[in-house]
Amino acid sequence: MHPLVLTVHSLIRWFIILLGAVAAVRGIAGWLGGKPWFPGDDRAGALFVIGLDIQLLLGLLLYFVVSPVTTMAFGNMGTAMGNGAIRFFLVEHLILMVAGIALAHVGRALGRRATDSAAKHRRSAIFFTLALVLILLGTPWPGPAWGRPLIPGL
Repeated sequence: MHPLVLTVHSLIRWFIILLGAVAAVRGIAGWLGGKPWFPGDDRAGALFVIGLDIQLLLGLLLYFVVSPVTTMAFGNMGTAMGNGAIRFFLVEHLILMVAGIALAHVGRALGRRATDSAAKHRRSAIFFTLALVLILLGTPWPGPAWGRPLIPGL
């Protein structure tokens, strides 16, 4: 089960990054361009947040149930924290992703509550951009000891 969940989780990251970029760019373009708030702007934020929630569920399934990395790490936290690759998934990846998801949710809520288009775009732009930055920082890119391939299985 672990390889399947990990592969799906790894593939979905590309949709999350794309959705986050679209939501952030729509917010920035609307804010700086003085554009009205369109249903597509709201939809972009909604899809970003929904995608993040699905990704979070898969990540929690990996973290607490099926990942041999975290299962081993929970058995010996001292050794795990001394290993940069294991520590990345046990602590750093989790904190950055949860923070990114929280910022996206806050941005969506604040954007929807704003009363004018400029405020909606500004709030969305700021929070979705910050969320995307944290998500990109927490992604296990190829290269480091904890890195993952860009496309699973390759």
